[in-house]
Amino acid sequence: MVEKEEQFEKLKNAIINQDIEGCKNLTKEALDAGLSPIEIVNKGLTPGMKVVGDRFENGEAFLPQIMMAAKAMQGAMEYIEPELEKGGGEEERVGTAITFVQEGDIHDIGHRLVTTMLQANGFDIVDLGTDVPDDTVLEEIEKNKDKKLLLVGSALMTTSMLGQKELMNLIRESGVRDYVKIMLGGAPVTQKWIDEIGADATAENAAEAARVGINLMQK
Repeated sequence: MVEKEEQFEKLKNAIINQDIEGCKNLTKEALDAGLSPIEIVNKGLTPGMKVVGDRFENGEAFLPQIMMAAKAMQGAMEYIEPELEKGGGEEERVGTAITFVQEGDIHDIGHRLVTTMLQANGFDIVDLGTDVPDDTVLEEIEKNKDKKLLLVGSALMTTSMLGQKELMNLIRESGVRDYVKIMLGGAPVTQKWIDEIGADATAENAAEAARVGINLMQK
């Protein structure tokens, strides 16, 4: 038991210290030692990302640190994801998050951070990337509508933010609105805008996005 706790602590610290190779190696060691992928994520990797996220929110860490921590997390997930796909622990997943950057926008730093934080907090991820056409988003919702589904879109520019309104209209017209919770963000996005277009939520940053996403899945 003590040995397991030590492994979790090492994984957590590898994330906090942005140790990309160390995090990958520790994850492989933990899996080889018989620890479950869910345990590794929930008790090692996620607590580390939470510390980094909290520091970022409090102004104690900055974008380069959180990006490096995200890379460490992604490296670990290269070993974790194949194990999760083998089955087992599925019931412990929070839901499926479809993440994307609005059509006409290629700014992806915030998108990547949010995607990583959602993954770290128990979401299965469908990452559509940047400059994603509305039709592609609708197709993906349709494909996954039998799951607990969260749509997470971002837009850094006011022009692409306006596309969020059109997307919301299309989602309603397509009859899939009831199948999905929708969180939209980006620099110009406000709660007033979210209310106006009929989305469910927004978030100030990646750490908050994970909390908001989990909360939406519980409603």
